[in-house]
Amino acid sequence: MRYSLRQLEVFLAIAHHENLTRAADELSMSQSAASSSLKDFESQFDIQLFDRIGKRLKLNEQGRQIRSKAESLLAQAKEFEQSLMQHAEAGPLTVGATLSIGNYLAVGLMAEYMEQHPGSRVQLEVDNTAHIAQQVLNYQLDIGLIEGELNHPDLEVIPWREDELAVFCHPQHPLAMKQASQQPITDNDLCAAQWILREPGSGTRQAFDRAMHGLLPRLTIELELQHTEAIKRAVQAQLGIGCLSLITLEDAFQRGSLVHIQLPKRDFSRTLYLIIHKQKYRSAGLTAWLSLCQNSQ
Repeated sequence: MRYSLRQLEVFLAIAHHENLTRAADELSMSQSAASSSLKDFESQFDIQLFDRIGKRLKLNEQGRQIRSKAESLLAQAKEFEQSLMQHAEAGPLTVGATLSIGNYLAVGLMAEYMEQHPGSRVQLEVDNTAHIAQQVLNYQLDIGLIEGELNHPDLEVIPWREDELAVFCHPQHPLAMKQASQQPITDNDLCAAQWILREPGSGTRQAFDRAMHGLLPRLTIELELQHTEAIKRAVQAQLGIGCLSLITLEDAFQRGSLVHIQLPKRDFSRTLYLIIHKQKYRSAGLTAWLSLCQNSQ
């Protein structure tokens, strides 16, 4: 064999960081050793995988063509090593989840996965849909659990489970009072309210914008926040009304600290998705995680 797994590790680390020093640090090797490894790899096959732009190494077309295969081959090698060392079928996973899923669904899945596969660890990264998708595309995450809809030629997007958004307010808010007196909530009421919403790029905001189609230009968006709990606290402080996944609000509705505003004429249903890079090697651990998610509905 004319190449080594270490050369693949160096190539992929440089492709990720686009910087030789950071790649060497990640692999706990000297910069000169990393540079020699890459040069040997390229010279053995008479190819150039990066364009040199100052101190940056930018993956070129040849590099992009082999990156997915190198990622898959290295993942298989690591799984094989895991089996030899620990005699385990499922190894560690790096999972990405959007905020609602990460805070309310993913932790339970992690606990169940680790119970089924003792010794296997799951690392959880929580961010919005756009960031999770980018990390899956860049092979930084094995799989993503997302709320937003997306379409990318390199991603496999798998429908996972159904969800619903809920508009909510403080119990003393005029909309809560109006609903309690059995008066219908009108579009004018929604336009007169101050809204506290998730940021653009999040799956929750995407679903909200779709549900409120036709009213968006007339809505007053007072705050855009990245965290579910921050939005709930802002609404509890009577700064405005919000819209989040129902799974994040059920406890507050039961306590009566927040009120669910019913808008039957608007569709707040949505689908949650699993995303995987199409070229990602389906390790035993990844296959087990997929099965766990699909059986958890």
